Amino acid sequence: MSEEKRSLNFIEHIIEEDLRNGFPREELHFRFPPEPNGYLHIGHASSICLNFGLGLRYNAPVNLRFDDTNPIKEEQEFVDAIRYDVEWLGFKWAKECYASDYFQQLYDWAVEMIKNGDAYVDSQTSEEIAEQKGTPTQPGKSSPYRDRPVEENLRLFEQMKNGETPEKGHVLRAKINMASPNMLMRDPVMYRCLHKNHHRTKDNWKIYPMYDWAHGESDFIEGISHSFCTLEFLPHRELYNWFLTKVGEIEKVRPKQREFARRNLSHTVVSKRKLAQLVEKGIVSSWDDPRMPTISGLRRRGYTPESIRKFADTIGIAKRENLIDVSLLEHMIREDLNKKAPRVMAVLDPVKLVITNYPEGEEEWLEAENNPEDDAAGIRKVPFSRELYIEKEDFKEEANRKFFRLTLGKEVRLKNAYIIKGESVVKDENGKISEIHCTYDPKSRSGSGTEESMRKVKGTLHWVSAKHAEKAEVRLYDRLFTVESPDTDKEKDFLEFLNPDSLQVITAFVEPSLKDVQPLDQFQFQRLGYFNVDKDSTKEHLVFNRTVTLRDSWGGKN
Repeated sequence: MSEEKRSLNFIEHIIEEDLRNGFPREELHFRFPPEPNGYLHIGHASSICLNFGLGLRYNAPVNLRFDDTNPIKEEQEFVDAIRYDVEWLGFKWAKECYASDYFQQLYDWAVEMIKNGDAYVDSQTSEEIAEQKGTPTQPGKSSPYRDRPVEENLRLFEQMKNGETPEKGHVLRAKINMASPNMLMRDPVMYRCLHKNHHRTKDNWKIYPMYDWAHGESDFIEGISHSFCTLEFLPHRELYNWFLTKVGEIEKVRPKQREFARRNLSHTVVSKRKLAQLVEKGIVSSWDDPRMPTISGLRRRGYTPESIRKFADTIGIAKRENLIDVSLLEHMIREDLNKKAPRVMAVLDPVKLVITNYPEGEEEWLEAENNPEDDAAGIRKVPFSRELYIEKEDFKEEANRKFFRLTLGKEVRLKNAYIIKGESVVKDENGKISEIHCTYDPKSRSGSGTEESMRKVKGTLHWVSAKHAEKAEVRLYDRLFTVESPDTDKEKDFLEFLNPDSLQVITAFVEPSLKDVQPLDQFQFQRLGYFNVDKDSTKEHLVFNRTVTLRDSWGGKN
């Protein structure tokens, strides 16, 4: 019991209090209401986990509603991507809804508001309306059209609906209070004329409702009990409730809006507008570029639904905004993949290693453990031969006592294979090492049980057989920005903080077991990090993305 109480966040406390005060549990109903004007990002993932998590906790329905009231920016592509992201995260919605489903009802209610003297058609420009709004310390001024006769308002609104009014010709405004301390209550716009094709309603409508008008009424139509949104909508709550009083029926559930703080992620941006800039300017390849904080980008990079849900659960819900270090998200994926990702060997920066006393033309297949964290993962066979590839950084001609990798005259173990000893090097005309020559102890094979196999040496190297290795393109991804909060500097454009090394593309060699991999398959490249198969990958041209390094190296670099 105490564990359950400790797990309650302030949103759940609100619901629990409502239940204690008599709200019927069976009438709990939540929603996740994205606007389909871009791809969902890690911030949306927190909101998804909140709303669908509440549905699971209280066994209540959760709607997926697309707030599609702006045909200029919204597209079916974004609807499809959002739907897929929510499903991929592991959630199911009770109903799929669209604000555009309610356009006729919203229009009918607006007509009733005009008849009741609660709305009027304003023929001023947007600049004139903005100027008359006043300031937070000075009241606004009434529009000269505020007291238009009801009949004239109805006629003009009908003309707006029929497309007989040019864009920006008129707007419909709620008639509230131009002296309200809350500037959102100073006769907000409810409808504007837009002669644009809508992704669902096509050209049926020439006017479109503003978000503040459509959102609360959509909640009301769907019977949403609790409408949770981010903190910037706190000043909108008064308007949300005012609109509901104009359409609400006493016997229907009145939605309750409550706000929680947006959680920002370090070394990236989560503004849809800024993410769109990155795509439009070609700084990233697409919305699902693995450097993007979008859910689709994280998925393509190799993040799992479990790691993202665990991240959202760990950071929780708060009343104040704060910046979450991306290292926490990276920790979650390391923790998840450590349990489930098969271990394989790959060499990213290869140099040839020749075992001079290994018989020429001979090869053998050695046993390798797939995952020491999972007994059921079993073993695989890896080929071993006279010529191998190892990482360049794993060899030094001369090294101090703290270098535990391969050097001349010293021994190391090859993972799952034999103990070798560095003997000599071959250099090209520029003095660069082209081959490392070594000898091996034939009796030291790992797991053979011989006395020689039990010998302890300080270093263990990964490798691939040169004869059997598959060539692969490997994309090494890093943080997109060099500073924690690139979009909070008032003096600089956020693009000035781009990390020039956020992507490096290299040619690597991987063990032959990876020849038949499929997109999104995940692996640990031993000693290097976690990688997954990119959607660009084919059998003829393997492509791997680095999801994350084995350890957080960013702190050391900065």
